Amino acid sequence: MVESGIRSPSRKRRVPVCVSAHGQKSAAERTDWTKFSWLNSGIAFADAHHLMFRYLLAFLMIAAVIAAVGAYFFREYWEHRYDPLIEQQARIYRIDEKLVWSLIYEETYFRSSAKGDAGEVGLMQVTPLVAREWAKETGLTELQRQAAEDVEGLLSDPKRNLQIGCWYYEKLRERYRGRPAETAMTLAAYNAGPSRVEEWTRDADAATLPESQFIERIGIASTQAYVSSILGRYRETTTNRPK
Repeated sequence: MVESGIRSPSRKRRVPVCVSAHGQKSAAERTDWTKFSWLNSGIAFADAHHLMFRYLLAFLMIAAVIAAVGAYFFREYWEHRYDPLIEQQARIYRIDEKLVWSLIYEETYFRSSAKGDAGEVGLMQVTPLVAREWAKETGLTELQRQAAEDVEGLLSDPKRNLQIGCWYYEKLRERYRGRPAETAMTLAAYNAGPSRVEEWTRDADAATLPESQFIERIGIASTQAYVSSILGRYRETTTNRPK
């Protein structure tokens, strides 16, 4: 209707809004918002979890490197802490110090307090009988007394053990000096006794028997492995380590 030539204003259409009487969002909007919040929380949790995993992985890698470096230096220290004593005694008895080192590696892995099943003691696993023979040969009363009263204490001393062990090795080597299998025979005698070496070479020309053939003749599996292991390590250290 038009009154007084003035058009009445038209009524605007209201757009329904999903808001409650108190201005709160509808249930549908709240559901959408909740889903969005959970989605964001899930992404944030996944990112945090991934970051934590990366930190943990980095920590483990660093720890592994530190452990490897520590193990290397400890092994170097452990295996070479007696090198000056080995070199000293090996020079006195004219034995290659790398051979003595390889023998000790096999016998005790450088444990000065090691004890064998047959009463052997110390780095080079010297027997009380050998220690008493050595003490008697020195002619020194004090050493003979110590060998008689406290032979284990005598042999537990690294320097004395190396001295007696090298003395005994040289004494055995005199039996086989100049032979192709000199070192292998000496090591076999050191481990199993010279009488066994004589037994294993009885039907052969021991003076010309090649080393490999002698090793094949060793009748005790543990002694055969002992000789082969020491010779292998000795040759490896001779090749790879500076003189």
